[in-house]
Amino acid sequence: MKMSQKHQEPTLPRCPDCEEPLESGDLFCGACGYDLSVVPPPQDRPTMAITVPTGTGAPGAGAPVAGPGGPAPDASGPVERPAAADGAVTAGAPAGTRFDAPGGSGDFELAAPAAPTAPDPRTAAAAVPERPLAPPAGTGLCVACRAGHVDPDGYCENCGHAQPRERDHMEQELGSVAAVSDRGLRHHRNEDSFAVSTTALPDGSPAVVAIVCDGVSSASRPDEASAAAATAANESLLESLPRGTHPQQAMHDAIVAASESVNSLAGDAGRTKEQEPHHHTNAPACTLVGTVVAGGLLVVGWVGDSRVYWVPDDRAQPPARLTEDDSWAAQMVAAGLMNEAEAYADERAHAITGWLGADAYELEPHTASFKPDRPGLVVVCTDGLWNYAESAADMAAAVPADAHERPLHGAQVLVGHALDGGGHDNVTVALLPFGVESPGAGSPYSTA
Repeated sequence: MKMSQKHQEPTLPRCPDCEEPLESGDLFCGACGYDLSVVPPPQDRPTMAITVPTGTGAPGAGAPVAGPGGPAPDASGPVERPAAADGAVTAGAPAGTRFDAPGGSGDFELAAPAAPTAPDPRTAAAAVPERPLAPPAGTGLCVACRAGHVDPDGYCENCGHAQPRERDHMEQELGSVAAVSDRGLRHHRNEDSFAVSTTALPDGSPAVVAIVCDGVSSASRPDEASAAAATAANESLLESLPRGTHPQQAMHDAIVAASESVNSLAGDAGRTKEQEPHHHTNAPACTLVGTVVAGGLLVVGWVGDSRVYWVPDDRAQPPARLTEDDSWAAQMVAAGLMNEAEAYADERAHAITGWLGADAYELEPHTASFKPDRPGLVVVCTDGLWNYAESAADMAAAVPADAHERPLHGAQVLVGHALDGGGHDNVTVALLPFGVESPGAGSPYSTA
């Protein structure tokens, strides 16, 4: 009979390898053949001594405890081995300490307090499908990989993709007015800006405002200039129209306010003209075009080469362009030196002769007032659009038939028209449907 099959008293020592009972004087385990005369070889993850701080109340606190890698058990008597909570065997260990045992996992840990034990994160990770973490507050997910978070510099922390700026594409719809602005396909940033708003005249009738500005790329900070001008002009109109100021005068004042706002960007409190006589050179600059629909009138105002077009709802009626460019080409045509086709084919055609900025020659706001006798659509745009629909007929052909009912959709279509044409410049357009006053309803304003 093998020793492993013989009934042994529980007081006998056991093989440190297979736990079979041993008899006093055995040199080898009868079950597994373990050599009892040598020190057992270390496991892959050997037992480590754990010292529990004193004062825990556990017996033997603070004393290192030897695991299976220690000397063989003393055959003179049994060794008490209380079972740990997870079934691992300990020998004289402080409560809550887990050690390796033959066939064990090799882990050790200090038991948690009386509170419920937290789940093993490895087990939880295997049980719960992995999903993208929600981006931290103030950040967003990458538009390219849709997994990484965007860092403060505008790059994805996962794939490194540069994120589009908020201003690269902007849309706004406000009642009966809508505007869309896009960076285009060639520029590295959007230097256009716009503002749309509504207010009420003193008699309670509505007034609708649209301002579109185009930053001069050859100037410094053109994006800041266009944003400052659009904001200032819009705020000026919202202040003066409810007071009863005539819309045409209000538009003139708004352009002056926009000019002052852009001029202030070139200011430098730390320098004087004597210290730097050319400090206005290459100052921030932009163009501006705006319109107000109020009291049965259509008022336009502009400085530069952005434009306003009129497109009747009845497409059988002729469309019209309501502004004249402040540009080299327009001057050549006005002087009779070239016809329009020749002037706009010249490489100097888009050189502007009027703009808002500290280095402008002289501010000359242009304003005009119209009283249409039929409903239509007002198109306010930068040259990023009209370069691809220059004539009034071409612009009318590009405007969707339902744009007066869906101005935001119409503006989106027009921006798409410019992008499909090449998108060489920033593109901004605002659409304002114009309704005719009902018969017998008089206008508080005249065009005189």
